[in-house]
Amino acid sequence: MPGLTAKSPIVSHTIRLSGPIEQGDADKLRVILARLRTTSPPMPNRPLATIELSSAGGDVYEGLKIGYLLREYSVASVVRAKDLCLSACALAFLGGTSSRSGPTFVPSRSIEIGGQVGFHNFFLNTDSDQIPAARSSREGMATGFNIGRGGASALVRYAATMGIDTSFIARLLGRPTEQWEYIDVAQTFMTLQVCPIGLERSQPPPATLAANICNNATAGFSPATPLQARQFTPRDGKRHLLEHVQQNIETFSMKGPLVGQLRAVLATRDDQLIDAVYNDLRSAGIALPEPLGAFFMVTGYSAGAYGLDCHVTLSRDNPDRFDVVLQGPEGPVKLFQTPPPACPGLFLHDKDDMLNPRRR
Repeated sequence: MPGLTAKSPIVSHTIRLSGPIEQGDADKLRVILARLRTTSPPMPNRPLATIELSSAGGDVYEGLKIGYLLREYSVASVVRAKDLCLSACALAFLGGTSSRSGPTFVPSRSIEIGGQVGFHNFFLNTDSDQIPAARSSREGMATGFNIGRGGASALVRYAATMGIDTSFIARLLGRPTEQWEYIDVAQTFMTLQVCPIGLERSQPPPATLAANICNNATAGFSPATPLQARQFTPRDGKRHLLEHVQQNIETFSMKGPLVGQLRAVLATRDDQLIDAVYNDLRSAGIALPEPLGAFFMVTGYSAGAYGLDCHVTLSRDNPDRFDVVLQGPEGPVKLFQTPPPACPGLFLHDKDDMLNPRRR
Protein backbone atom coordinates (compact mmCIF):
# COMPACT_ATOMS: atom_id res chain seq x y z
CA MET A 1 0.00 0.00 0.00
CA PRO A 2 1.18 3.59 -0.69
CA GLY A 3 3.06 5.11 2.21
CA LEU A 4 3.64 1.77 3.96
CA THR A 5 6.76 -0.36 3.94
CA ALA A 6 6.50 -4.03 4.67
CA LYS A 7 8.38 -5.09 7.78
CA SER A 8 11.18 -7.61 7.45
CA PRO A 9 10.02 -11.08 8.48
CA ILE A 10 11.28 -12.43 11.77
CA VAL A 11 13.61 -15.28 10.87
CA SER A 12 14.50 -17.87 13.48
CA HIS A 13 17.66 -19.82 12.75
CA THR A 14 18.61 -23.03 14.52
CA ILE A 15 22.07 -24.57 14.39
CA ARG A 16 22.78 -28.01 15.80
CA LEU A 17 26.21 -28.98 17.10
CA SER A 18 26.65 -32.66 17.87
CA GLY A 19 29.49 -35.11 18.31
CA PRO A 20 32.97 -34.57 19.76
CA ILE A 21 34.21 -30.97 19.95
CA GLU A 22 37.41 -30.87 17.94
CA GLN A 23 39.93 -28.30 16.83
CA GLY A 24 38.60 -26.28 13.92
CA ASP A 25 34.94 -26.49 14.98
CA ALA A 26 34.92 -22.87 16.16
CA ASP A 27 36.27 -21.69 12.80
CA LYS A 28 33.53 -23.60 10.99
CA LEU A 29 30.90 -22.09 13.26
CA ARG A 30 32.26 -18.59 12.70
CA VAL A 31 31.78 -18.97 8.95
CA ILE A 32 28.15 -20.01 9.48
CA LEU A 33 27.41 -17.18 11.91
CA ALA A 34 29.09 -14.53 9.78
CA ARG A 35 26.98 -15.62 6.81
CA LEU A 36 23.80 -15.50 8.89
CA ARG A 37 24.59 -12.04 10.19
CA THR A 38 25.11 -10.80 6.63
CA THR A 39 22.06 -12.42 5.05
CA SER A 40 19.55 -11.98 7.88
CA PRO A 41 20.61 -9.53 10.60
CA PRO A 42 18.94 -10.16 13.97
CA MET A 43 15.98 -8.14 15.17
CA PRO A 44 16.65 -5.76 18.09
CA ASN A 45 16.91 -7.57 21.42
CA ARG A 46 16.75 -10.96 19.72
CA PRO A 47 19.48 -13.55 19.20
CA LEU A 48 20.88 -14.09 15.75
CA ALA A 49 20.22 -17.82 16.11
CA THR A 50 19.77 -20.64 18.59
CA ILE A 51 22.35 -23.41 18.84
CA GLU A 52 21.32 -26.86 20.05
CA LEU A 53 24.21 -28.60 21.77
CA SER A 54 24.61 -32.36 22.02
CA SER A 55 28.13 -33.54 22.78
CA ALA A 56 30.02 -35.59 25.33
CA GLY A 57 32.81 -33.02 25.19
CA GLY A 58 36.21 -32.80 23.57
CA ASP A 59 38.85 -30.11 23.30
CA VAL A 60 38.38 -27.68 26.20
CA TYR A 61 39.97 -24.73 24.40
CA GLU A 62 37.74 -25.30 21.39
CA GLY A 63 34.73 -25.33 23.71
CA LEU A 64 35.80 -21.95 25.08
CA LYS A 65 36.24 -20.59 21.56
CA ILE A 66 32.71 -21.69 20.67
CA GLY A 67 31.36 -20.02 23.81
CA TYR A 68 33.10 -16.77 22.93
CA LEU A 69 31.57 -16.97 19.43
CA LEU A 70 28.08 -17.37 20.89
CA ARG A 71 28.69 -14.22 22.91
CA GLU A 72 30.18 -12.29 19.97
CA TYR A 73 27.33 -13.12 17.58
CA SER A 74 24.48 -13.16 20.17
CA VAL A 75 23.52 -16.81 19.78
CA ALA A 76 21.24 -18.45 22.35
CA SER A 77 22.22 -21.91 23.60
CA VAL A 78 19.85 -24.76 24.42
CA VAL A 79 20.14 -28.43 25.37
CA ARG A 80 17.12 -30.46 24.34
CA ALA A 81 15.37 -32.99 26.56
CA LYS A 82 17.06 -36.07 25.10
CA ASP A 83 20.52 -34.56 24.68
CA LEU A 84 23.71 -34.57 26.73
CA CYS A 85 26.12 -31.65 26.85
CA LEU A 86 29.19 -32.49 28.90
CA SER A 87 32.67 -31.15 29.63
CA ALA A 88 33.83 -28.85 26.80
CA CYS A 89 30.26 -28.75 25.48
CA ALA A 90 28.99 -27.48 28.85
CA LEU A 91 31.57 -24.70 28.77
CA ALA A 92 30.46 -23.70 25.27
CA PHE A 93 26.84 -23.71 26.50
CA LEU A 94 27.67 -20.93 28.98
CA GLY A 95 28.34 -18.57 26.08
CA GLY A 96 24.64 -18.47 25.14
CA THR A 97 23.58 -14.84 24.61
CA SER A 98 20.33 -13.28 23.42
CA SER A 99 21.35 -9.69 22.80
CA ARG A 100 23.75 -6.90 23.57
CA SER A 101 23.09 -3.36 24.74
CA GLY A 102 26.32 -1.39 24.69
CA PRO A 103 28.82 -3.21 26.89
CA THR A 104 26.06 -5.27 28.53
CA PHE A 105 25.24 -8.77 27.29
CA VAL A 106 21.98 -10.56 28.11
CA PRO A 107 22.57 -14.30 28.65
CA SER A 108 20.30 -16.87 27.03
CA ARG A 109 21.02 -20.41 28.23
CA SER A 110 18.21 -22.95 28.43
CA ILE A 111 17.79 -26.62 29.25
CA GLU A 112 14.70 -28.62 28.42
CA ILE A 113 13.86 -30.72 31.46
CA GLY A 114 15.53 -34.06 30.81
CA GLY A 115 18.52 -32.57 29.01
CA GLN A 116 21.79 -33.04 30.88
CA VAL A 117 24.56 -30.44 31.20
CA GLY A 118 27.57 -31.54 33.22
CA PHE A 119 30.91 -30.02 34.20
CA HIS A 120 34.12 -31.51 35.53
CA ASN A 121 37.74 -30.55 35.99
CA PHE A 122 39.73 -30.65 32.77
CA PHE A 123 42.52 -33.17 32.30
CA LEU A 124 45.69 -33.33 30.24
CA ASN A 125 45.61 -35.66 27.26
CA THR A 126 49.11 -37.09 27.41
CA ASP A 127 48.67 -38.75 23.99
CA SER A 128 48.18 -35.41 22.25
CA ASP A 129 50.68 -34.59 19.51
CA GLN A 130 50.64 -30.96 20.69
CA ILE A 131 52.45 -31.77 23.93
CA PRO A 132 56.21 -31.68 23.35
CA ALA A 133 58.17 -34.75 24.36
CA ALA A 134 59.94 -34.25 27.68
CA ARG A 135 63.63 -35.08 28.00
CA SER A 136 63.27 -35.82 31.71
CA SER A 137 60.59 -36.40 34.32
CA ARG A 138 61.37 -32.98 35.81
CA GLU A 139 60.84 -31.30 32.46
CA GLY A 140 57.62 -33.26 31.96
CA MET A 141 56.29 -32.15 35.33
CA ALA A 142 57.12 -28.52 34.58
CA THR A 143 55.41 -28.74 31.19
CA GLY A 144 52.30 -30.32 32.68
CA PHE A 145 52.18 -27.70 35.43
CA ASN A 146 52.42 -24.83 32.95
CA ILE A 147 49.72 -26.32 30.74
CA GLY A 148 47.44 -26.83 33.74
CA ARG A 149 48.05 -23.31 34.99
CA GLY A 150 47.24 -21.91 31.56
CA GLY A 151 44.05 -23.95 31.39
CA ALA A 152 42.91 -22.81 34.83
CA SER A 153 43.59 -19.18 33.92
CA ALA A 154 41.62 -19.53 30.68
CA LEU A 155 38.62 -21.00 32.54
CA VAL A 156 38.56 -18.25 35.17
CA ARG A 157 38.82 -15.55 32.51
CA TYR A 158 36.04 -17.20 30.50
CA ALA A 159 33.75 -17.41 33.54
CA ALA A 160 34.30 -13.73 34.32
CA THR A 161 33.53 -12.77 30.71
CA MET A 162 30.30 -14.79 30.74
CA GLY A 163 29.15 -13.33 34.05
CA ILE A 164 29.56 -16.64 35.89
CA ASP A 165 30.56 -16.64 39.55
CA THR A 166 34.23 -17.60 39.39
CA SER A 167 33.81 -19.60 42.60
CA PHE A 168 31.94 -22.15 40.47
CA ILE A 169 35.05 -22.65 38.32
CA ALA A 170 37.28 -22.67 41.40
CA ARG A 171 35.15 -25.48 42.82
CA LEU A 172 35.54 -27.51 39.64
CA LEU A 173 39.30 -27.00 39.55
CA GLY A 174 39.60 -28.37 43.07
CA ARG A 175 37.91 -31.68 42.26
CA PRO A 176 39.08 -34.94 40.71
CA THR A 177 38.37 -35.11 36.98
CA GLU A 178 35.92 -37.99 37.46
CA GLN A 179 33.67 -35.94 39.77
CA TRP A 180 30.86 -34.23 37.86
CA GLU A 181 28.55 -31.34 38.64
CA TYR A 182 25.27 -31.13 36.73
CA ILE A 183 22.78 -28.33 36.30
CA ASP A 184 20.04 -30.00 38.30
CA VAL A 185 19.07 -28.11 41.48
CA ALA A 186 17.61 -24.61 41.54
CA GLN A 187 20.77 -23.02 42.95
CA THR A 188 22.91 -24.23 40.05
CA PHE A 189 20.36 -22.93 37.56
CA MET A 190 20.53 -19.54 39.28
CA THR A 191 24.32 -19.49 39.69
CA LEU A 192 24.83 -20.16 35.99
CA GLN A 193 21.85 -18.01 34.88
CA VAL A 194 20.19 -20.93 33.08
CA CYS A 195 16.46 -21.18 32.39
CA PRO A 196 14.59 -24.51 32.56
CA ILE A 197 12.12 -25.30 29.78
CA GLY A 198 9.09 -27.47 30.53
CA LEU A 199 9.36 -27.29 34.31
CA GLU A 200 6.18 -28.41 36.06
CA ARG A 201 4.91 -25.85 38.53
CA SER A 202 3.97 -26.49 42.12
CA GLN A 203 1.75 -24.18 44.15
CA PRO A 204 3.31 -23.68 47.59
CA PRO A 205 1.67 -21.26 50.04
CA PRO A 206 2.47 -17.56 49.54
CA ALA A 207 4.52 -17.45 52.75
CA THR A 208 6.75 -20.22 51.38
CA LEU A 209 7.20 -18.30 48.12
CA ALA A 210 8.12 -15.15 50.03
CA ALA A 211 10.66 -17.04 52.14
CA ASN A 212 12.18 -18.68 49.05
CA ILE A 213 12.50 -15.34 47.25
CA CYS A 214 14.18 -13.74 50.24
CA ASN A 215 16.47 -16.71 50.86
CA ASN A 216 17.66 -16.53 47.26
CA ALA A 217 18.07 -12.75 47.38
CA THR A 218 20.15 -13.04 50.57
CA ALA A 219 22.34 -15.90 49.32
CA GLY A 220 25.00 -16.61 51.93
CA PHE A 221 22.83 -15.85 54.96
CA SER A 222 21.15 -18.59 56.98
CA PRO A 223 17.80 -19.25 55.28
CA ALA A 224 14.51 -18.21 56.83
CA THR A 225 11.45 -20.43 57.14
CA PRO A 226 7.89 -19.58 56.06
CA LEU A 227 7.12 -18.99 59.75
CA GLN A 228 9.38 -15.93 59.55
CA ALA A 229 7.31 -14.44 56.71
CA ARG A 230 4.76 -11.93 57.98
CA GLN A 231 2.00 -10.99 55.55
CA PHE A 232 0.54 -7.50 55.26
CA THR A 233 -2.38 -6.14 53.33
CA PRO A 234 -1.22 -3.80 50.55
CA ARG A 235 -2.30 -0.79 52.63
CA ASP A 236 -0.55 -1.95 55.81
CA GLY A 237 2.49 -3.07 53.86
CA LYS A 238 2.92 0.37 52.31
CA ARG A 239 2.44 2.10 55.66
CA HIS A 240 4.98 -0.18 57.32
CA LEU A 241 7.58 0.54 54.62
CA LEU A 242 6.90 4.28 54.71
CA GLU A 243 7.51 4.23 58.47
CA HIS A 244 10.82 2.50 57.79
CA VAL A 245 11.74 5.21 55.28
CA GLN A 246 10.93 7.92 57.81
CA GLN A 247 13.12 6.24 60.43
CA ASN A 248 16.03 6.24 57.99
CA ILE A 249 15.29 9.54 56.29
CA GLU A 250 18.90 10.74 56.39
CA THR A 251 20.17 7.51 54.82
CA PHE A 252 17.67 7.85 51.98
CA SER A 253 18.94 11.42 51.33
CA MET A 254 15.40 12.73 51.00
CA LYS A 255 14.87 16.45 50.61
CA GLY A 256 12.17 18.85 49.57
CA PRO A 257 8.38 18.43 49.62
CA LEU A 258 8.48 14.61 49.77
CA VAL A 259 9.74 14.81 53.36
CA GLY A 260 6.71 16.81 54.39
CA GLN A 261 4.36 14.57 52.43
CA LEU A 262 5.77 11.50 54.14
CA ARG A 263 5.27 13.03 57.57
CA ALA A 264 1.70 13.97 56.69
CA VAL A 265 0.72 10.62 55.24
CA LEU A 266 1.81 8.76 58.35
CA ALA A 267 -0.46 10.99 60.42
CA THR A 268 -3.52 10.14 58.33
CA ARG A 269 -5.49 7.05 57.37
CA ASP A 270 -6.18 8.24 53.83
CA ASP A 271 -5.45 5.24 51.57
CA GLN A 272 -5.25 7.37 48.43
CA LEU A 273 -2.66 9.62 50.05
CA ILE A 274 -0.65 6.60 51.16
CA ASP A 275 -0.72 5.25 47.59
CA ALA A 276 0.29 8.60 46.11
CA VAL A 277 3.25 9.19 48.43
CA TYR A 278 4.42 5.58 48.12
CA ASN A 279 4.43 5.85 44.32
CA ASP A 280 6.12 9.27 44.43
CA LEU A 281 8.91 7.88 46.60
CA ARG A 282 9.43 4.95 44.23
CA SER A 283 9.57 7.37 41.30
CA ALA A 284 12.17 9.38 43.21
CA GLY A 285 14.39 6.30 43.43
CA ILE A 286 13.64 5.19 46.98
CA ALA A 287 14.04 1.40 47.29
CA LEU A 288 10.46 0.24 47.81
CA PRO A 289 8.95 -2.90 46.25
CA GLU A 290 6.45 -2.47 43.45
CA PRO A 291 2.93 -2.92 44.89
CA LEU A 292 1.93 -6.03 42.94
CA GLY A 293 -0.34 -7.67 45.52
CA ALA A 294 0.28 -9.14 48.95
CA PHE A 295 3.18 -7.69 50.96
CA PHE A 296 5.49 -9.86 53.05
CA MET A 297 8.31 -9.06 55.43
CA VAL A 298 10.74 -11.91 56.07
CA THR A 299 13.05 -11.52 59.06
CA GLY A 300 15.87 -13.44 60.68
CA TYR A 301 18.78 -12.71 58.35
CA SER A 302 21.88 -11.79 60.30
CA ALA A 303 25.66 -11.91 60.14
CA GLY A 304 26.96 -11.18 63.61
CA ALA A 305 25.45 -7.88 64.70
CA TYR A 306 24.39 -7.05 61.14
CA GLY A 307 20.75 -7.83 60.38
CA LEU A 308 18.59 -7.66 57.27
CA ASP A 309 14.86 -7.53 56.64
CA CYS A 310 13.50 -8.67 53.30
CA HIS A 311 10.36 -7.12 51.81
CA VAL A 312 8.50 -8.93 49.03
CA THR A 313 5.40 -8.27 46.97
CA LEU A 314 3.73 -11.08 45.03
CA SER A 315 1.58 -10.62 41.94
CA ARG A 316 -2.00 -11.83 42.15
CA ASP A 317 -2.08 -12.93 38.52
CA ASN A 318 1.45 -13.83 37.40
CA PRO A 319 3.36 -16.27 39.64
CA ASP A 320 6.66 -15.27 38.02
CA ARG A 321 6.17 -11.61 38.88
CA PHE A 322 7.38 -10.30 42.20
CA ASP A 323 9.54 -7.56 43.63
CA VAL A 324 12.02 -7.78 46.48
CA VAL A 325 13.93 -5.18 48.49
CA LEU A 326 16.47 -5.74 51.26
CA GLN A 327 16.71 -3.31 54.16
CA GLY A 328 19.67 -3.14 56.52
CA PRO A 329 20.12 -1.11 59.70
CA GLU A 330 21.17 1.93 57.67
CA GLY A 331 18.91 1.64 54.66
CA PRO A 332 18.49 -0.40 51.47
CA VAL A 333 20.98 -3.13 50.56
CA LYS A 334 21.72 -4.49 47.10
CA LEU A 335 20.48 -8.04 46.45
CA PHE A 336 23.19 -10.62 47.03
CA GLN A 337 21.86 -12.69 44.13
CA THR A 338 19.54 -11.87 41.24
CA PRO A 339 17.46 -14.30 39.17
CA PRO A 340 18.12 -14.86 35.46
CA PRO A 341 16.35 -12.05 33.57
CA ALA A 342 14.52 -14.52 31.32
CA CYS A 343 13.24 -16.73 34.15
CA PRO A 344 12.85 -14.81 37.42
CA GLY A 345 10.48 -17.54 38.61
CA LEU A 346 13.54 -19.56 39.68
CA PHE A 347 13.54 -17.39 42.81
CA LEU A 348 10.26 -19.03 43.84
CA HIS A 349 12.10 -22.31 44.45
CA ASP A 350 14.13 -23.41 47.42
CA LYS A 351 17.77 -23.44 46.36
CA ASP A 352 17.97 -27.21 46.93
CA ASP A 353 14.86 -28.07 44.90
CA MET A 354 15.67 -30.74 42.30
CA LEU A 355 14.43 -29.26 39.03
CA ASN A 356 16.17 -31.48 36.49
CA PRO A 357 17.03 -34.95 37.87
CA ARG A 358 19.90 -36.85 36.29
CA ARG A 359 18.96 -39.63 33.93
CA ARG A 360 19.74 -43.15 35.07
